[in-house]
Amino acid sequence: MPTAVSLFTGCGGSDAGLVSLGFNVLMANDILPYARDVYLHNHPETDYRLGSVADIKSFPKAELLVGCYPCQGFSQGGAREANRNINYLYLEFLRALQQIQPKAFIVENVSGMIRSTYRHLLDDQISKFSAAGKYGYHVRPAVMNAQDFGVAQERKRIIIVGIRKDLGVEYAFPYATHGEHGEKDLATIRDALDGLPDWPTGEFCEDPFHWYYMSRNRRRDWSETSKTIVSHMRHMPLHPMSPALRRIHTDKWVFESDEAARRFSYREAARLQGFGKQFSFPETDAASLAMKYRVVGNAVPPPLFKAVAGSLPDIWS
Repeated sequence: MPTAVSLFTGCGGSDAGLVSLGFNVLMANDILPYARDVYLHNHPETDYRLGSVADIKSFPKAELLVGCYPCQGFSQGGAREANRNINYLYLEFLRALQQIQPKAFIVENVSGMIRSTYRHLLDDQISKFSAAGKYGYHVRPAVMNAQDFGVAQERKRIIIVGIRKDLGVEYAFPYATHGEHGEKDLATIRDALDGLPDWPTGEFCEDPFHWYYMSRNRRRDWSETSKTIVSHMRHMPLHPMSPALRRIHTDKWVFESDEAARRFSYREAARLQGFGKQFSFPETDAASLAMKYRVVGNAVPPPLFKAVAGSLPDIWS
């Protein structure tokens, strides 16, 4: 089994993809206690180190390093500030890369990183990763959409992959398997939510739909892919059992009827992220409704990460 170290892991979307490919994840890390609780509930064999990655002085040797450092500084739904300290956590990933010198690495982040405001940060990551370690890495970035790989959600992310130069091979990103450019139809909300109840009391945010929520259309039908799953429960997209929305003027939408409306539940959000039906949430001291939404919304869709890691050349022997 090839080995991996995972940083900024969250509840384990990236690692679920790796495990499905046969990787042995030696160590994972995050600062959120409930992310750790969910991860270990589903992957108890991994050494999960809770706390800041800056406090980890020694990393296990592994063949693959993966990291999904926080994205609030780049995100469409975040503060979008180019000078925020959180935007520089890639330097901690670089430190691990320098120390471990794995055969390959994979980074995931929001696609907003490619905007001109942040392009210098992306270029700096590519430059530093390329020169890391004794040999350096062949590094390639690409923007990928999770719906192209069987996830029932429109979710664009930038993926950065590097392969150590001494191995003599370079990475090629996978072709879409679903949708217009794939051989399979896009997965739909109906596909993802199969078997779940229509009204899971206690599992969805019941806060009022405030003016900001109603400033855009947050609903799609059963036969479509979902809008992007977010980490803030009040901004979660609408379940398709909700009435359709109608635009009445700029930045204002209204429901077309008085029928019941609700947001996706955290469990439905996990399905729409591509987590399997067996994925579950433990009830711990940290398990608030808001935190369940948060760890799901922050996760990497496992099928997307599986597609990326599964396209790495055979460099493990």
